[in-house]
Amino acid sequence: MSSARKLVRVLSGDPEKVSPVWLMRQAGRYLPEYRKLRAEAGSFWTMALTPKYAAEITLQPIRRFGFDAAILFSDILTVPEALGQKVTFTEGEGPSLTPVTSAKGFDEDQEHWSSYFEPVYEALRLTRGALGPETTLLGFAGAPWTLATYLAAGVGGDEQKAAKLWAYRDPKGFGYLLDILGECVAFHLIRQLDAGADAVQIFDSWASGLPMPLFEQVVIEPTKKIVRAVRAARPEAKIIGFPRAATLAGYEIYVQATGVDAVSLDTAAPMRWAAENLGCVLQGNLDPIALIAGGAALDRAVDDILEATAGRAHIFNLGHGILPETPIAHVEQLLKRIRG
Repeated sequence: MSSARKLVRVLSGDPEKVSPVWLMRQAGRYLPEYRKLRAEAGSFWTMALTPKYAAEITLQPIRRFGFDAAILFSDILTVPEALGQKVTFTEGEGPSLTPVTSAKGFDEDQEHWSSYFEPVYEALRLTRGALGPETTLLGFAGAPWTLATYLAAGVGGDEQKAAKLWAYRDPKGFGYLLDILGECVAFHLIRQLDAGADAVQIFDSWASGLPMPLFEQVVIEPTKKIVRAVRAARPEAKIIGFPRAATLAGYEIYVQATGVDAVSLDTAAPMRWAAENLGCVLQGNLDPIALIAGGAALDRAVDDILEATAGRAHIFNLGHGILPETPIAHVEQLLKRIRG
């Protein structure tokens, strides 16, 4: 990792006068260059698993906006695929899998994992070679709980009913699923770091709505194991956690228990509360709708976050991913406001 990279310094706990900034889903459909490449590639999955496409898409928002970090263009569902669970992307509907009720028969061969993920690692190497020395490169993976919700239901969703029922009715079997997913996630994150990522983020997109005992069982414990495994292999690894829409108590326990270097906050989490109560680097948490709105509302929302995090190690980001209808001019307004 290069100390010339502002975001790397912040992840080490060093505040910057001007917060580094990147946006979740910063490479996406709001960009005309992305839409052009998407038409050429023919499918999302082709783009994600073809190194030249994935690298090019990762670089597009860096060229246009000069964000402080590039995040690899990929998908969290590469992990279930590496485990032998076929993912299908349907235009207009999103990803789907055949629902499972057991983790028996999952492919646990790490040589297979390495072979399957190689296009992802090649995309990272290509991207790192094309980035300037000042730009941080981020890798990522989905957290075991979020991946388990897809595997149990066959699709993503806020309710997580199938995964919750499995966890309640068969805690041993569900724990086995989480363990296999966690081993594959840790393997994948370690090798992303080896391929050129400066830091990695763990996305727990469906961490909301869980009673605290279940939150500790399916979100905290698997994440703790992943962080421990990554650090055992790469002691200097920088890790960002994103337990999206957790309760405030959930965020506190997550930070204390998992050992992540930074926590990314969703839109509803009060940044002033986080600055006063969470003892780690903070990331977030602009409302993506405020970015669509632009104008004075966007300026006020940006200023509120910057004032709340003044003097703290902070990475400016959204509370969730950028939306396709976001005007490019509003992203430019955002960056101008942050950088003064």
